[in-house]
Amino acid sequence: MSIRTIIAATCAAFTLSMAGPIFAHDSEGQTVTKNFEAAIPNIPGKSLITLEVDYAPGAASPSHTHAKSAFIYAYVISGAIESKVNDGETRIYRAGESWSEPPGATHSISRNASKTEPAKLLAVFVLDTNDKTLTTPIR
Repeated sequence: MSIRTIIAATCAAFTLSMAGPIFAHDSEGQTVTKNFEAAIPNIPGKSLITLEVDYAPGAASPSHTHAKSAFIYAYVISGAIESKVNDGETRIYRAGESWSEPPGATHSISRNASKTEPAKLLAVFVLDTNDKTLTTPIR
């Protein structure tokens, strides 16, 4: 399965989904909504989960890690997101830009880069089907 196929399926699921909010991060000013979840039929033991993350102006996620098996593709839908993964550079991603996070990565910065405008991103997780804890805050 190509990344384009996964992204196309994710975008279709995102468009058609009406799921309610879930809170994967313990952060004021941020709403996380699951948009899609399914086992990947041609990759036994793997699933695809998509989350929409809405950040209020100035809102941020606490430093966190994701499920150890999770490969993550993040796509900025609107606004601008400041992000730092592992020892990489701190960067601002604008609508239409994206990044990925390898399994076991530390996401030390994830926040709305604007104090006045909201921002939204789509996070696509490819992970072991039995991994149920998507995000773990770093204390």
